[in-house]
Amino acid sequence: MAAALGLGLLLGLLGLLGDPGGATKGHSLRYLHVGVSEPSPGIPQFMSIGYLDGIPFTRYNSERGRVEPLTGWIKDGVDQEYWDRNTQIGVHNQQLAARSLDTLRDRYNQSGGLHTFLQVAGCDLLSDGSVHGSRRDGYDGRDFIYFDLESKRFVAADSAAEVTRRRWEHGNVAEDYTYYLGHVCPEWLQKYVRYGQKELDRKEPPDVHVSGKEEYGMLTFSCHAYGFYPKTIAVNWMKGDEIRDQETEWGGVVPNSDGTFHTWARIEARPEEREQYRCRVEHPGMLEPGIFAWEPKSGVNLTVVVALSVIAAIIIVAALIGFIVWRHQSGKDSTGYSMATGNDAGTKT
Repeated sequence: MAAALGLGLLLGLLGLLGDPGGATKGHSLRYLHVGVSEPSPGIPQFMSIGYLDGIPFTRYNSERGRVEPLTGWIKDGVDQEYWDRNTQIGVHNQQLAARSLDTLRDRYNQSGGLHTFLQVAGCDLLSDGSVHGSRRDGYDGRDFIYFDLESKRFVAADSAAEVTRRRWEHGNVAEDYTYYLGHVCPEWLQKYVRYGQKELDRKEPPDVHVSGKEEYGMLTFSCHAYGFYPKTIAVNWMKGDEIRDQETEWGGVVPNSDGTFHTWARIEARPEEREQYRCRVEHPGMLEPGIFAWEPKSGVNLTVVVALSVIAAIIIVAALIGFIVWRHQSGKDSTGYSMATGNDAGTKT
């Protein structure tokens, strides 16, 4: 059961934090919150983690009961009040997540069993000064309700979520989200960027491996980029001089345990056209875009590449036990569905 849960949380994390095909120029701040109805060894009842530019930097979980630093720059950049206040909010959010799970089980007429509540909220501060923000709530691996800063409206995934949407839109929940995503989140994002500027300014180019596998009369090319920083990267397949994005499948840009990232791009080709395909990789750590071809004799075996990706994914699941919260009081609908939210605390903004 724990293994199945870990896989579900992993898929949710990769889908919500990944950037297929590239990443937005600028900086991002994300908070991931996860609650489970049946905790087990290694899977706490409540766990959450904060990400700056895709790298985990704080965590909280119900077993340890405190917000903790994951990087040296956040540990050195804030005072004790920050940790104490965020710990208090973390405990409060743990209670809200438990109540949310109870209400959602009732909303879907479920009597018990293993259920999960997942939320991702945060903002992007782009290089042109604009701010993008959103919050997405999920239940049992499916979307429940979504809020976008630009539209300032909620989108319900089904009839059960529609009940929540109507109640929230008749309250001040949209105003609360708009204020946090448009003002509080960008302010803290700018602070965190200043605290971690030296770390964020580093540039580590990707290690690129191209592999191929022939099956059922088709050749599948995979281009994997490992160990790069920052997150911004473009991985494209080319046939001759033409980029073939419509035929390409991308994986998310996923964090490694050492603070770097990995990603992949895959395309199918006719075996007789194998010589025409190249992988193009562009990254700030590279002096110029790199062009990489499959070399069957010296290339990395696809099975090995997939195994490495799975290992990295397991590391991500293990890291999924903590978060940072902020001083934003959450809304709550009258049916009992509560929003596990919070804000950064400590030094006043």
